[in-house]
Amino acid sequence: MKTFLLDFFFTLLLTLRDVLPILALIVGFQIFVLRQSIPRFISVAVGVVYVIVGLALFLVGLEMALFPLGQSMAAQLSDPEFLTGIKDAAPVSTWQSYGWIYCFAALIGFATTIAEPSLMAVAFKAHEVSAGTINKLGLRLAVAIGVAVGIALGAFRIVHGSPLFIYILVGYVIVMIQTIFAPKQIIALAYDSGGVTTSTVTVPIVAALGLGLSEAVPGRDPALDGFGLIAFASLFPIISVIGYAQYAAWSSRRRSNTRSMED
Repeated sequence: MKTFLLDFFFTLLLTLRDVLPILALIVGFQIFVLRQSIPRFISVAVGVVYVIVGLALFLVGLEMALFPLGQSMAAQLSDPEFLTGIKDAAPVSTWQSYGWIYCFAALIGFATTIAEPSLMAVAFKAHEVSAGTINKLGLRLAVAIGVAVGIALGAFRIVHGSPLFIYILVGYVIVMIQTIFAPKQIIALAYDSGGVTTSTVTVPIVAALGLGLSEAVPGRDPALDGFGLIAFASLFPIISVIGYAQYAAWSSRRRSNTRSMED
């Protein structure tokens, strides 16, 4: 308990240090540029305290739970004894043997994205401004599927050891081609959907998974191979959301053509 309190205290001080410049900027503009008092000052002050304490607790939670959990899961799933069923087996370096890792990466990517608060906010606003034409759950599922595919492919890249830039280059070529043919009203939302996946829930677990996997796989360097999963989590949702919009547009045209032929 004493260690936790000390960690929380130091994290709280660091969080306060990081938040103070933002507060100084906002308060300075409000008082010296707009020349107005801060409305509902007590409520704002209480909210700022909640934010600082919440951020500190979140950061401590990352260090104590999410990072160790992601690394331990990656280490257990890539353990030679688990992969081969042989006790004291030699480390496995063939990418075909890591099927459970790819499955776990896809599932953890899907689950963390569905629970992502920032994605919920974007889906709610998209549904609101589109007068209900954009389905909230459909958008979240499309993004989550994109993240699942991206994280699984990123895990394969770490195990296989292939260069990161090839995947990113090919992915953005696909995005550019999709952008040319996609419905215009979905393009900006699709690009934003890729950005909101790299937020409070997804990033810690995915980063821990990448680092743990690169430490467990023979011949991989955590500094070189452990990072990059977040790039996959940002790129592939764009592809999946645009693809979902293109499928919806095609399906709508097909239904319209069918009705026209029936009439």
